[in-house]
Amino acid sequence: MLKQYDVLILGSGTAGQSMALRLADRLRVALVTKRELSDSASNWAQGGIAAVLDTTDSVEAHIQDTFVAGAGLCNPRSTRLVVENGKRAIEWLIDRGVPFTREADSQLGYHLTREGGHSHRRIIHAADATGAAVQTTLGAQVRSHPNIDVYEHHIAVDLVIGDKVGQPAAGCLGAYVLDIDADEVLTFAARNTVLATGGTGKVYLYTTNPDVATGDGVAMAWRAGCRVGNMEFIQFHPTCLYHPQAKSFLISEAVRGEGGLLRLPDGSRFMPEHDPREELAPRDIVARAIDFEMKKRGLDCVYLDISHKPADWLRGHFPNIYARCLELGIDITREPIPVVPAAHYSCGGIVTDLAARTDVPGLYAVGESAFTGLHGANRLASNSLLECLVFGEAAADDILSKPLSTPPVLPDWDESRVTDADEEVVISHNWAELRRAMWDYVGIVRTTKRLLRAQHRIRLLEREIHEFYSNFRVSNDLIELRNLVVTAELIVRCALQRKESRGLHHSRDFPDTLARARDTILRPCRVPKTTGH
Repeated sequence: MLKQYDVLILGSGTAGQSMALRLADRLRVALVTKRELSDSASNWAQGGIAAVLDTTDSVEAHIQDTFVAGAGLCNPRSTRLVVENGKRAIEWLIDRGVPFTREADSQLGYHLTREGGHSHRRIIHAADATGAAVQTTLGAQVRSHPNIDVYEHHIAVDLVIGDKVGQPAAGCLGAYVLDIDADEVLTFAARNTVLATGGTGKVYLYTTNPDVATGDGVAMAWRAGCRVGNMEFIQFHPTCLYHPQAKSFLISEAVRGEGGLLRLPDGSRFMPEHDPREELAPRDIVARAIDFEMKKRGLDCVYLDISHKPADWLRGHFPNIYARCLELGIDITREPIPVVPAAHYSCGGIVTDLAARTDVPGLYAVGESAFTGLHGANRLASNSLLECLVFGEAAADDILSKPLSTPPVLPDWDESRVTDADEEVVISHNWAELRRAMWDYVGIVRTTKRLLRAQHRIRLLEREIHEFYSNFRVSNDLIELRNLVVTAELIVRCALQRKESRGLHHSRDFPDTLARARDTILRPCRVPKTTGH
């Protein structure tokens, strides 16, 4: 079945939804999402969105904070583009009706909080569920727009590249997409395709990410001939709730920003021994400090304590965190919260230019799947949703500047030479083995020996998964596993190339930071003409 659109957007987070709304007044848009429209990392974002909104703050201060957190690797042009357009992006959300938390005494009219690595209060938020507020607001408008067709429970199998269908100069022409419920692969044809597929967190055993974060965009772009960059920089959020009944529940950075203290089981603090900024140090430093204390003392977790704040204030500022912890028997107004680090954010991804264009004509990447250079070696807290909005607008503007053209006619998906899988256990087994290997060998602190062990196991798994994919019909689990193993291999390759410790990549074999900061760029065997990044 052939479906034709002006723009095909894969992913329904803030990047995908905001792009769809910016495009749909003039173009026909298909928005494809693996689960429900709201199932994305954006929807889970608690803290807020960083932007220069207060008169005591400045663009230069925000840029400087981003550079410091990024450990010398932030791209100056992309960083300035994002920060300078921050206020306008927030105003666009306010105009759309996003209910940010208000503060009557503030000149701005909204409450701004502060998070680790920021020199000013510049985080605008909707209580402690900012992402959900943004997604709910934009999602309702996406669903009601007559030019946007939403395809839930659909997952992209692969991109359709021109030279694979007899059109060598055509670039990306759309994607093959599995309708999960109908168990049928559909053909989506579009002159412009956008990868807004989110991050790679599920490549690790423990993550704050939703189950959909399986590196789909990175893997598909790599197979299509795009460069990827800085995949070694995986941000581990310092404070994921540690509880046997809690899956991937994040304790917001804002808890430390508002005075939360990290403690050992005996109640003593440890961050003052690791960094002069204490609990307000950037995430990579805090995560390594927690990892160090846990391994040194044989601990299962550490504790984040904000019980010294007034109870009513806590319930008002962190209602979701308060409610979820209380469900699990933890009263944050009276006792500390058990926390551990968990894989949280990928600072690398698909190489793009300042208009979000990739190396393949007609293919864009926005949000966490993209490598714009903004985050450098470590993402500054709450810069990610801002990047989604600003680069989403840049990509939309670039698409709208093109002349309208008829979507191509593409061949149907061919499954005449495959059969139903004989043993699905292969998928679940390989999935578990891959994620365990990444957690054990490619975690917060790395060594060359660990990375080589991981690479050996990943390559064995890659061959086995490729053979399985080549012989059996696709399923959601198989597609995700195929993408995860590619993503894992790219992370390890980048980590092995970096002979230093910088930002989120900490190597015991190379503890020093080199004088010159360089990006790690991987090029596939076949690289099309680039966009000039």
